[in-house]
This record gives sequence, structure tokens and C-alpha cells, in this order.
Amino acid sequence: MKIRTRFAPSPTGYMHIGNLRTALYEYLIAKSQNGDFILRIEDTDQKRYVEGATDIIYATLKRVGMNWDEGPDVGGNYGPYVQSERKSIYAEYAHKLVELGGAHYCFCSQSEADEQKDEEQNIKFQDPCKLIPLEEAKKRVAAGEPYVIRQTINKTGTSVFKDVVYGEIEIDYDELDEGVLLKSDGFPTYNFANVVDDHLMQISHVVRGNEYISSTPKYNLIYEDFGWTPPVYVHVPPVMKDAQHKLSKRNGDASFQDLVAKGYLPEAILNYIALLGWNPGTEQEIFSLDELKQVFSMERLNKSPAIFDIAKLTWMNGCYIRALSPQDFHKAALPYYEKAFTHPLNLEFLSTVLQPRVETLADIVTQTDFLEKLPDYDVALFQNKKMKTDETVAKNSLEKVLPIISAVDEWSNEALFAALKQLAETEGLKNGQVLYPVRIALSGKETTPGGATELAVILGKEETVSRIKQALAKLG
Repeated sequence: MKIRTRFAPSPTGYMHIGNLRTALYEYLIAKSQNGDFILRIEDTDQKRYVEGATDIIYATLKRVGMNWDEGPDVGGNYGPYVQSERKSIYAEYAHKLVELGGAHYCFCSQSEADEQKDEEQNIKFQDPCKLIPLEEAKKRVAAGEPYVIRQTINKTGTSVFKDVVYGEIEIDYDELDEGVLLKSDGFPTYNFANVVDDHLMQISHVVRGNEYISSTPKYNLIYEDFGWTPPVYVHVPPVMKDAQHKLSKRNGDASFQDLVAKGYLPEAILNYIALLGWNPGTEQEIFSLDELKQVFSMERLNKSPAIFDIAKLTWMNGCYIRALSPQDFHKAALPYYEKAFTHPLNLEFLSTVLQPRVETLADIVTQTDFLEKLPDYDVALFQNKKMKTDETVAKNSLEKVLPIISAVDEWSNEALFAALKQLAETEGLKNGQVLYPVRIALSGKETTPGGATELAVILGKEETVSRIKQALAKLG
């Protein structure tokens, strides 16, 4: 039997980290065994639909390299792949399930159902309509009376099923409520649509959050009533913000789009979330998507919730940044340069200076703000015991540096460093007594990405000379 998995997101906004992890595991289960990965859009909850969200789903999956074999845009043999286009299919199977005794017509209003339920005391709606003879109920439906189709659960005892992650699971049937399968507007509920679609699309493995474990017996009853074989269940624990709280966009936690906007590389994000619930069984932590397809195994998925550690992601992102080719890093950095700088700088050289020093692309902005505008710094910055400098030493060094800098023809890091090193030797000074004051003069900051001559190359000759003159004016 061919492995077929599906990612079935709701178009309700940005791609949450938990959703992307689910998609990744589904993708890896399929691709690690030469199977098919299907994209299906679950838009049956029209109230939560967000315009443009489907495009975000497409863009996110493509950006991380998880291309689907079948879906709304690429087609396939089991379409349509958008649930709102499958209403007639759900209606057909919902009515068929009524005939089979697995569901019934309910004419109660939502308020009547809500009044009877009490979740705190585990009191479920006891639908009186399930006692209506089928022929009578069908006459009321034919007469135009509003109705929903509810699942009928007559079983007692315990439901037993297997899960890849949690093993054998037992749930009492009396814990299940007879939920709505087909709403009065003709749209199916999530539970029913998924069962029908997963069967018709020949989905072999279903990955979802462990919060759906308690509902699984209800799905299995539908499979049983139709005489269908259930898929292999792979329930995964949630991604946690901390020990008590789930990661949630509603609570302001970062989505995939947020992380990319903060300067994280899509490849690094994908690599990190693969490890949030899966253990490769080795010390290796950096994996490309192709490598993950080679080593992924469902049996190494974890039962315990994973805590999203932004510090670990940041470290991993830094590894990815340093692994980029210089050309690719420069290309990735350009949008940040365009926002940060309004005057000419040697941006290609800036990229060579920054690449080994930034953990996220957003660090570019925080580390280089002085290049756009020299801050109003205190001359006390020129004091440094390690470099053996103070305001007097700095003034003396900068006065001697200025004519040498002004006369340099080859404006390169090598030429500038050689010239200033020669100056220090000639004047009987330590290298730091020359270079440190220049770096402070050019940046107005205690720490900078790059040394004195590197900053000079980035700023250019005219701006370098101007800033040294401004430093001398400050030093009096």
C-alpha cells in the first residue's frame, strides 16, 4: 500500500509553528517512504475564513521546500482539494450514514442543545431526536424543517485503538458526545469532513495534535459504520511556550511569518521545528530537508511536549547564516540594507564583515545603525585600559592618523591596516593605541561588527575623514 499523507490547514491567517511542524511530519512520513504528500484546504468553517490565508499556506510550504504532489493548484485524481467545493459529497455520505444507523436527523435548536450541556460536569446533550423513527424524520426533512445530522453512538464499553506515538489507547464510549456531522447550512463539521475526505483520498497516515485523541473513537465509529479501514494514527504532543502554556498565535507567539520577518531563515526554522518532538537518535542537529527525508522515522517521535526555545533557534539560525555562500548572504542582507541606509556604503564588504557575526538577519539593523548616522557619543569611550588609551592618547593618534588616511590611494582593508600599523611602529605606539581610537571615532560605539579599518572601508574615504575630524573636535 502506498503511503499517502495530507496537510489540511484552515485558511484562518498566518502559519502557526505547530501547524508547520504537523505539515513537516506528514511530508517526511510520505517522502521517507516514497509516498505522496497531499495539500487539502479545510475551509468549512466559513466564519473563521481569512482572505488571502490560502496564499499564505501555498507560499509558506513552497518557501521551505515542501512541495505537494496533489492539491487545489496542482490537481490530482482525488479532487476537489478544497472542502467548500465538496459540499455535495459530504451531504451524500451524511445521509447515507443516517441510513446505516450511524447518524440521525436532529431538529433541536443550538440553544436547546447548549442548555442541556455542562462541560464542567461532563453532562452531554442527550438528543431526543435520535428516538424519532427514520421515516418520520425523513418526512420532516422533506417538508423543509431545519435540521442537522448528528452522529449516533449506541455502543457501550471501551474503544481500543492504536497510535504510532502513544501505543494502545482505551477510551470509554460513554465519554463521547453525539456531535453534529452536517450543519444546517449544509457544511460539514471538521470531524466528519476529515473522515470522508481521508477515506476518499486514500490517506494512509493521519498526523494531528494529541488533543484529538479523545475524539478518535468517534472517527473510528464512522469508519466502522461505512465499512472503511481507518488510517494509521500519529498523534503528536503540542509545542509549548513554557511548561504550562502552549505556543499560540492568539497569545502573541511567533508564527512562521513573524520569525522570517525577525530575520530567521526558513531552512533554519524548518530544521528546528523538526526536532520539536522528534529525535534523530544521533548527536546531529543540523539537517537539510533532503537529509531529514533520509533519516526520519515515525518511531522516533516523542510523547512529551516540546518547549519552543528561541535561544536554540537563534543559535541554529546563526549556523545556517554562516553556512551560506557570501553571495547568498549578501542577497539575503540587501533588503535590510535598503531599509537601514540612505547614503552610499561598501555593502559587499559590509556583508563579509557581518556574516560571521550575526545570528539573525535582523541583527544587521541593530549592529549597523551607526553607519547611517554617527551617534552623539561621550569622549570617555576613548578610555580603555586594555588598549592603553585615553582622551589624550586618542587625540594624539587621530591627529597623526588623519593625514595618513587622507593620503591613502588604495582604499582597502589590507592597505589601511598596513598604513596604520606602520604609523604605530613609527610613533612607538601599540597597534591598539592607534586602531582603537579610530574605531571609536568611526562608530561612536564600544562594540562594533568589525575593526577600525574594516569600518573605514565600509564608510568610504570621505565619511571616514569626516568622522575623524568630528572626533578631534570633540577631543578639543
